[in-house]
Order: sequence, then C-alpha cells, then structure tokens
Amino acid sequence: MSGPEPSCPAPFSDGDKVTLAHGSGGIPSAELVSKLFVPALGNDYLRLLHDGAVFELDGAKLAFTTDSFVVKPIFFPGGDIGSLSVHGTVNDLAMCGARPVMLSLSFIIEEGFSMAELSTIVESVSRACKDAGAMVVTGDTKVVEKGGADGIYINTAGVGVVEYNGISPGAVRAGDGIILSGAIGLHGMAVMVTREGLNLETGIESDSAPLWGPVEKVLKSGADVHCLRDATRGGLSSVLNEIAGAAGAGIEIWEDSIPVPEPVRGACEILGLDPLYIANEGRFLAFIDPGDDGVEKALDALGSHPLGREAVEIGRVTEDHKGTVVLKTSIGGRRVVPMASGELLPRIC
Repeated sequence: MSGPEPSCPAPFSDGDKVTLAHGSGGIPSAELVSKLFVPALGNDYLRLLHDGAVFELDGAKLAFTTDSFVVKPIFFPGGDIGSLSVHGTVNDLAMCGARPVMLSLSFIIEEGFSMAELSTIVESVSRACKDAGAMVVTGDTKVVEKGGADGIYINTAGVGVVEYNGISPGAVRAGDGIILSGAIGLHGMAVMVTREGLNLETGIESDSAPLWGPVEKVLKSGADVHCLRDATRGGLSSVLNEIAGAAGAGIEIWEDSIPVPEPVRGACEILGLDPLYIANEGRFLAFIDPGDDGVEKALDALGSHPLGREAVEIGRVTEDHKGTVVLKTSIGGRRVVPMASGELLPRIC
C-alpha cells in the first residue's frame, strides 16, 4: 500500500448537512466519497473505487467487500432484506472476478422487532447463501432501543477468490462493447410500489439474485473482459458515468437496445421517473474488447444461463465526449445522460 499520508479534509462548510441524496448513488454520493472519504482514507486500493478490493495474501489472490442494507420495506415482491444482503455482497465480489466464499453478517435490530419476521429473514439469508455458494462464517448482533432504528439493518462483508485478473473501471478502452445482462428497473420499482402502497397492479418483482453464475459464464467464454459492474443504486446512469470518468472515455448507449419491461416503463411514466436511474439488484454490465468476436462470445455464454437470457449489447465506449454518457434516442437524436444530482429512490437496498 502506498500513497500520501491520510489527511483530514474539510470539503464542506460547517452549515452543510447529510441528506438522503448522499446515499442515493448520484452526484452527492460521488462527492461525499471523492471529497471526504478518499482524501482522508485514500490508498492504492480505495482510490480505484471498485466494487471491492483485490489483493494477494500468501500467494492467494482475494477480493474483499462490505455493504450495509437498510431497505424499506424489509419484505418486497421478489425478496427481502435477508436475501438482498447476501446478493448485494456476493455480487460485488463477482464484479471483481471473484468467486464468493465467505461472508460476515451483522444485525442491528430495534427493540420490539417481530421474532417471527427475524426468523424469516435468517431463513432467507440461509437460502441465498446456498444459491450463491457462500457461507456465513462470523457475525454480530446489536439491539437498540425503540426508535433507535427502523426495524432492522444488516451489515455484511465478503471474501472471494479471484479467478480472473485485470477487471477494473480503469481497464475500459475505447471500442469496448457494453453488454447488459437483462431488463432494468425491476428492483427499484418493486420496492417503491410496495413502500408507497401504490395500487398499480403491475406485478413487478425485484430482480435480486446472485450473479456469480452468469459472470463465470462470461469469464470462461474466451471474451476479453475489461470491467464488470452491477447497476445498483443510481441505476445504469450512475454506473456508466462512474466508469466513463474512471476510464477517461466517452460512452454511447442505444435507447432501442436497452430492455425495459412494460410494467416498469408504465410505472415510471405514471411516477415521472426515468428507467435509466432506477436501481437493479440482479443486473450487471460487462465491458468487452470487441476483438476476436469477444462481444458475441460473451452474449452466447450469457444466453446459456437463466440470469443472462435477456442479455444484449447496449452501447460502445468511444474516444469522443470523454467522461460523458450520451444516449442515442429511438428517433435518431442524442442527449447527455448525466449522473443524478439529487435524491433518487431512498432505502432501496
């Protein structure tokens, strides 16, 4: 580990306050990380701003990640806070090219929380771990007084064995094809519709799922994979903007190629939302060198896995408009897709 000594920056004025927007995955989140956390804590691992840290220990190459889950409601169509905590953690490892192996699991529980619901959540964790091929090996439990938490929060950490090297946002190059593993917007809309009690009769369910299976298919396909990233908080827009900035390249995506389920599209129209900014928990992007039919190989490999059957190429990395994401619209126009500047959907993970 190298780099300058940590400092204690003061990038915000004394009157600034933390808002929900700082946890939404948009510009305020990015500024909190870049102006406060990285200057104070920065090192060669943290500055990469990847989904986890990749390092060697006694000859073994490992990936390490951590996450916290505060979703509201804790039960939603297609999942709950228990399965979500496992999926979110193992997926961050998968985005580092690592097979998930071990997890820690810590609960912060509000006094008076239903023991029956806690049992349901733990059972959900157990099933999700079996599906992901990982196991919980350590944990912690804290109970806070009534009003000290909103029911239950979960913190995790995960360790995985790296099986494919060189995956990082900085490895993205102009010309790379961008593959999306499936339809977008399902998780964020499932949570929001349930939380707000909206009677839209959409039948939307979260896409929350462990992604190592389809990721492994891509890694073994023979395609040259430069970067992987799951499109969680902030949706496609945030992920693509982050990678465009890290790679110092432009990104062009094609509106007609992005799969948006009709129920999601309809709910977004009613609520005035853009599907590109809606969170996902079972979808990822792969940046692939197009040489030697790399994109086609990756798509064929994904198509052989249940979680990748809707995979499609949605754009390319370009040398133009560096650091910016541009959408080619269905009518042939172009518009910039900026990172969200305010609060998106709070408490979706």
